[in-house]
Amino acid sequence: MARLLARAEPARERVLVPLRRNCPGCGGHMRLRYENRRTLVTLSGSVRLRLKIRRCEHKGCARHHLAYRPEAEGAMALSQHEFGLDVVALVGVLRHRDHRSVPEIHAALRARGVEIAERSVTNLLDRYDELLATSLSDTRRLRRVLAKQGRAILALDGMQPDVGHEVLWVVRECLSGEVLLARSLLSGTAEDLASLLAEVAKAIGVPVEGVVSDGQTSIRRAVERALPGVPHQLCQFHFLREAANPVYEADRHAKKELKKGVRGVRRIERTVEGRQDGKAELVLGYCAAVRSAITDDGRTPLAAPGLKLKGRLEAVADSLDRVMEKGAHPRRSRGSAT
Repeated sequence: MARLLARAEPARERVLVPLRRNCPGCGGHMRLRYENRRTLVTLSGSVRLRLKIRRCEHKGCARHHLAYRPEAEGAMALSQHEFGLDVVALVGVLRHRDHRSVPEIHAALRARGVEIAERSVTNLLDRYDELLATSLSDTRRLRRVLAKQGRAILALDGMQPDVGHEVLWVVRECLSGEVLLARSLLSGTAEDLASLLAEVAKAIGVPVEGVVSDGQTSIRRAVERALPGVPHQLCQFHFLREAANPVYEADRHAKKELKKGVRGVRRIERTVEGRQDGKAELVLGYCAAVRSAITDDGRTPLAAPGLKLKGRLEAVADSLDRVMEKGAHPRRSRGSAT
């Protein structure tokens, strides 16, 4: 919904003056001619900016009477926007890293004291995506980063949100972690993917020494066309996942059987409900440990869920054995460590 109340007057004020005095067009002196005012909403509160504007007065200059604004203004906010870049960056982080919805982002900003309408959150998300796309397409910055390492190893993969939709193909450089290209395609043929790889190889300015992918046939053919002679390796994650397929079903069955043996946790909890003594707290603590072991799954192939559950249940059982041993020999266990 839109903002219903007028925004409060800012309590702070900053004066920004252009650092450059000479015209970038003719090199002549630029005088301070007038002042603009602008209110900006940042994470630290609202601030009023007083912007000193310079102009070139030489009639033959290509920048005659064009405003030259303070350089610091561009580091604080986008042109004709009321929210600072720190707010835009936070909106992008909450959306893409924390996977928050627009209403949740709006609530998070309001909790931090930022007066913003929910509709403005959507607009800031669009601005964040535009800034991110501009940064990723800056070939000069990518060339500087990759020039230090002198080579590139590319990773190519596609993500499809649903059947029939466009596939987002992402090319990433493995050594630096930089995303080199992200583009949606209606088809993922070898010809289409070869053009993507060729475009990236031409733009980065360093030799491509290897390609990593999931081994899809179209990707293999695209690498052969666009980068002949460059080694092509199967992604380590996909390799491990395929290697784990023979034992996956056995691990899943083992986990199912282990869960059968601890299904009576709730009945045990009911026997001590309402009690405040130490034994009741101990029982509830062990029940919580068992429940946590059941719900915390591992990630195949690096952490088999069945083996992880077995290890956690064995740890709980060993702890129970130690408690029972202390209860059977109270004098001996009084001075011993658990």
